[in-house]
Amino acid sequence: MVLTNEADGHESKFIKKIVRVMEDKLRRIPLSLEPYLVGIDSQAKDINLWLQDGSTEVGILIIHGMRGIGKSTIAKFVYNSNFQRFERCSFLENIREVSNQSNGLLRLQKQLLNDILTGRKMKIHNISEGIAKIEDAVSSRRVFLVLDDVDHVDQLAALLRMQNRFHPGSKIIITSSCAGLLEAHCQFVKVHKVRILSNSESLALFSWHAFGQDHPFHGYKDHSNRVVNHCAGLPLALKILGSSLSGKSIAVWESTLKNLEANPNSEILKKLKISYDSLQDDHDQNLFLHIACFFIGMKTDVIVGILDACDFFAEVGIQNLIDRCLVTIDEYNKVQMHDMIRDMGRGIVCLESKEPGQRSRLWHHKDSFQVLTENNGTQAIEGLVLNMQMHPAYTPSRNSCKVVLETNAFTGMHKLRLLQLSHVQLSGCYKEFPTGLRWMRWLKFPLPSLPSYFPLESLVVLEMCHSSLRQVWTGAKYLPSMKVLNLSHSHDLTETPDFSSVPNLQRLILKDCTSLVDFHESIGNLRRLVYFNVKDCKSIRKLPKNISLLILLEALIISGCSSLNEFPVDMSKMESLKVFQADGVPIHRLLTTTREVELWSKPNLGISWASRLPCNLVNISLRNCNLSDDDFPEDFGNLSSLQTLDLGWNPICSLPEGIRGITGLHYLSFDGCTKLKSLFRLPNVRYLMLRDCTSLEKITYQSPWGRPFLLRNCNSNLVEIEDRFKLEPIERVDEELINLLGVSDLESLGAIMMGCALWYMHQWRGMHPVQGLYQRGIFSTFLPGNEVPGRFSHTSGGSSVSFTVPLLPKLNTRGLNVFSVLAKANNNDSNPMINVINIDDSEHPIITVVSNEKKGLNWIYGPAFYGIPVDGKDMIWLSHWKFGNQYLEGGDKVTISIFTTSEYKVKECGIQLVYHEQEEKIISTQLNPTENPFYPDVIEVMPGTYLLFSYDYSYLSVYPWLNNLVRQFCKYEYKLDNNGCPSFVNSAEITVDRKEVQQGDNTLAAQSGSNFNTCRACKVLIIAVVFFFSVFPLSFALMFFMFQTEKQQATILIPT
Repeated sequence: MVLTNEADGHESKFIKKIVRVMEDKLRRIPLSLEPYLVGIDSQAKDINLWLQDGSTEVGILIIHGMRGIGKSTIAKFVYNSNFQRFERCSFLENIREVSNQSNGLLRLQKQLLNDILTGRKMKIHNISEGIAKIEDAVSSRRVFLVLDDVDHVDQLAALLRMQNRFHPGSKIIITSSCAGLLEAHCQFVKVHKVRILSNSESLALFSWHAFGQDHPFHGYKDHSNRVVNHCAGLPLALKILGSSLSGKSIAVWESTLKNLEANPNSEILKKLKISYDSLQDDHDQNLFLHIACFFIGMKTDVIVGILDACDFFAEVGIQNLIDRCLVTIDEYNKVQMHDMIRDMGRGIVCLESKEPGQRSRLWHHKDSFQVLTENNGTQAIEGLVLNMQMHPAYTPSRNSCKVVLETNAFTGMHKLRLLQLSHVQLSGCYKEFPTGLRWMRWLKFPLPSLPSYFPLESLVVLEMCHSSLRQVWTGAKYLPSMKVLNLSHSHDLTETPDFSSVPNLQRLILKDCTSLVDFHESIGNLRRLVYFNVKDCKSIRKLPKNISLLILLEALIISGCSSLNEFPVDMSKMESLKVFQADGVPIHRLLTTTREVELWSKPNLGISWASRLPCNLVNISLRNCNLSDDDFPEDFGNLSSLQTLDLGWNPICSLPEGIRGITGLHYLSFDGCTKLKSLFRLPNVRYLMLRDCTSLEKITYQSPWGRPFLLRNCNSNLVEIEDRFKLEPIERVDEELINLLGVSDLESLGAIMMGCALWYMHQWRGMHPVQGLYQRGIFSTFLPGNEVPGRFSHTSGGSSVSFTVPLLPKLNTRGLNVFSVLAKANNNDSNPMINVINIDDSEHPIITVVSNEKKGLNWIYGPAFYGIPVDGKDMIWLSHWKFGNQYLEGGDKVTISIFTTSEYKVKECGIQLVYHEQEEKIISTQLNPTENPFYPDVIEVMPGTYLLFSYDYSYLSVYPWLNNLVRQFCKYEYKLDNNGCPSFVNSAEITVDRKEVQQGDNTLAAQSGSNFNTCRACKVLIIAVVFFFSVFPLSFALMFFMFQTEKQQATILIPT
């Protein structure tokens, strides 16, 4: 902030302005925070980066998460860390609660204006007037606002009209449990989802509240872990239960834990229930209660189908629950719910009545068993779950036949829609059974077929897994509502039912029905079927002939159908099919149903098995199909839509030619292909899986851009991945390179302990012969001992050495030879480089940085494979870096710096400039002879700073050690944006960002003149005054200032 003296001797005006500035500084008081902030730094890291990104855009960030997860605590923490960076700031707390009070929104507006206008009281008569004054206030100054606990749009609209009214560079943070809150108001909103605490963080937070330290007292650890598991990472629950158990005996703890299983803590549930109460209507509330009691962990589309049939608008309702942080959808499209939220929902149901039979939902086996045995169920019951395995009378040896229930126990449940039974035996007639059932799940159904009067007509989902069914129903039954039929693991099932009157069936699941031989011909009538799973149906010999009539089928799973010997010839017509899984099926040898050809794989017929597959397939799994290299036809590459291909556990030796033509692959797996030796000219693929490929040695690609983003589980025999690394025994290395480094007597070199920094080859560590490593344009090798071969003109007894490139005529630089002697570090050893940069979190235990200080160039390299000093024996790292004249010229100062983890130390290092004789040609080694010696894997993270291993700029925000390493050598200062991308300024030109906030008409200005010494003295004086203001009362500081100040022509800098 720049303040210039007033002209014409108006010191009093000048002083008043200074007083106003200092009052503004002094009145900003940090917010009070809770004493135990476990895990707060990691939660706040990204938000702090966003607040400090220096952007001139108006930024809005939502801190989003379920209630009790710590949103307000995080907001207060980042507010305290950043409010002094802005001209004005305001933290509006508990907006939801305050806005519901009389004149609550007006009070919030007044507080906001009071904060922004530094204490000036503003009269507001209505909300519209308040909005206008807020817009005026925030438009002229850079502000930082935190709006805590916003859950309605009108609360937000009454405070501000979003970012187009704010001064550039302003930031607004909103905490909310409603994710869709801002969708209608702003186009660019950043959302920070608050995560639950990890187990270790949860135990630490709980322990602080229960024991006053970060770990449990002796004897309380098991009980503490039980409480932590109950809280499932929710800070609110951990704090409340920790405080309530503090100072209590083990007996009280045990009693409390037992009580929590049946009766969750009321204080916790009361706070969580706020989100439930905020739901807009009864439909969403009832939808939430249904999910809390019955549907957690189920597929979203199945839940939607069931509940839509129960007159819910489930898809919209589930989205509303997501917006309120009451449910989440996981990566498998299953609905999930936090345990404490689940308990809150079930607690609401329990409050409906003390009598279980009068409640709407029964999910606990004890309550359900009581209702069914006492025959006191009522029409209030909408859903019921009973698992007889949970009953004390059940044992696996005696089964559940000891307890037989009556069907008439369900007679009074006229509103029953959802029924889950497991290991239950019912006796009686089903004539009076509830007919409105939408979902029936009966695990271990004991009868060979469904009885007469069994209520099927309204069912949407029928699940009879592990049943004793031999046939499902007899004849044709009109079941227009049924969408899912799951008979998996019904080992006695011999035939499928007549599907001719089940027109809307979408999912047919017959997994592991081992006695099933054939399909009813009516299966072709299932024109809406999208999912057909007959995995491990080992007796099936042929698929339905009319399977091609299933025009909407998207997934066909026949894996494990080992007896299958006929396959429909017109399967290629199934244009909707996207997923085909045939693991363990000799797909390339299957006969066609029409007997047109004897074997698909006979080349003389010109018909390939791949031509029978629909060209629109996206996902194919052919694991353990006995496919060899010759079994893949060239037209396999015609599957142009293919994205996922799994060929694991097949006797493949090399990459089939047909696969090279598939250009859209994202995922390719060769797991368990033990005969696979090479993968030459791989197509573009993002994920490459190579677990247990014990013979694989080499991988190359069709283009530099085809390299996988992620390799997994490579084996220890892999010695080359194109453009990443190549390993070869030292005796096979190019002789010129060996001579260049001065290595001799190769035969006497024994095996050494080596490790691998590549996480996808973690199994490689062990004893290996001495290897030569080609990587990123660098050749290196590790040798046992400490007698350095070759000549090195510049050496050092530490971790760094420098030299100046000589000024020689016609200097033809070849590169640099670098050595270092490594040893195991002792406890008493000092490692000066660790004091500069600690790389203990790096996968690379040794990293070398080559810096050309004159040109401002830095190369950072860590070898993928490295030697490990053991048993008090040293290890030598020799490397040759290929540089040309454009990188090393006469007069350049070059420094080599070597960093290790604290496990090792550098005893000695050295460097030697290597150059060609005048007529000598550049050596033709396996280093890439391009303009950039480290092509193609050089990554310029900063101008002039290059990473020569598998990191890019995004890792600067992930790995602090890498960020610190780059900052140590880079001549540019930079900040990381929200995506981890650096924005930078040249530190030689701008050493400190002095962009200060402006006040009023941007500056307090008056021109000043010439006396430099007096000006400098005045600057020093004002800096002292600022310090004095922060320590002593304002009045004394002003007296001191007025006494000392003389009328000077000077510019006064007030640091902020």
